Amino acid sequence: MAPQMLLHQINYLLSEHPWIVGFRWSTIQLWGSTWSFLIFSISTYLAASITLHLLLYLLGRQKPVPLGPIPALHSLLMTLLFVTIFAGTLSSAAAEIRDTRWFWRRSKTPFEWLLCFPLGTRPSGRVFFWSYIFYLSRFLQIFNTFFSILRHRTLSYVHLLNHSTLICMSFLWLEFSQSYQVLEILLTTLVFALVYGYRFWTEIGMPKANFPFVILNFQFLLLACNLVGHVWVLPLHFMKGGCNGMGAWGFTSLINGIVLLLLSKYYVKVTRLSKQRYLISLKQDKKR
Repeated sequence: MAPQMLLHQINYLLSEHPWIVGFRWSTIQLWGSTWSFLIFSISTYLAASITLHLLLYLLGRQKPVPLGPIPALHSLLMTLLFVTIFAGTLSSAAAEIRDTRWFWRRSKTPFEWLLCFPLGTRPSGRVFFWSYIFYLSRFLQIFNTFFSILRHRTLSYVHLLNHSTLICMSFLWLEFSQSYQVLEILLTTLVFALVYGYRFWTEIGMPKANFPFVILNFQFLLLACNLVGHVWVLPLHFMKGGCNGMGAWGFTSLINGIVLLLLSKYYVKVTRLSKQRYLISLKQDKKR
C-alpha cells in the first residue's frame, strides 16, 4: 500500500497540483514572459560571454580559473531538473489526453495530439506548466558557457548561437502554443539528463570516454529525432484540420536544421583533430 500511496503522491505533485492544473502563460504574472525580457536576456548573455572572454585574454591568463565543485554541482542540479521535467511532462501529457480527448478524438489519436495541437489551443494547463519550467531551465544551462571560458579559455560562437536560439525557441513554444513541443521536451530532457549525468560522473573524477564525442552523439540523436518529428507534423496539419502554432514550428524546424549542420561541421573538425593526435602518438611510440 505504501508504494501505491507514494506513486499517487508523486503523480499529484507532477500533474494534479492546483498550480500545475491552473497554469496560464501570462505576460503580467510570470517571470521572463515578455518579448522585451527575451531580447534583453539573450543580449546580456552574449555580451557577458564575449566580455569575459576578452577580459581573460587582455589579462593574459593562461591557466584555468579554479572553480572547485561548482561545475559538478551544476551538472547534478541540471540532471535532477531534467529528470523532473521529463517525468512531469510525461505524467501531465497523459492527464491532458485523458481529460481533453473528448474534444479531438474524432480527428486525432493520442499520439497525433502529441504531434499536433488542435487549432485554438491556449498555453494553459499541465503541459504548458512544464514547458514553462523547461524554458526557465534554459537560463541555467548557459552557465556552461562561462565554465568553458573560465576553465579552457574557449568561446565557441556555435555554442553561443545554440544557447540563444534554444531560449528563443522555448519562449515561442509558450507564446504561440506550438505543436510538437511535448515530444520535443520529452526527447530533449531525456538526452540532457544523460548528458549532464555523464558530466557529473566525470566531474567527480570517475572514468570517462572521449567527452566531445559522447556529447555530440547525444545531440545528433536528439536533433535527428526532432527533425523526423517535425516533418511528421506537416501531413497532420494539412490532413487533420490544422495544427496550432505552425509559424513557431517553422522557426524551430529551421533552427534545428541549422544547428544540425553546424554540429556536423564541428564533428568533422573534432574527428580530424583526434585522428591527427592518434597518429602523432603512434609515431612517438615507435620512436621509443
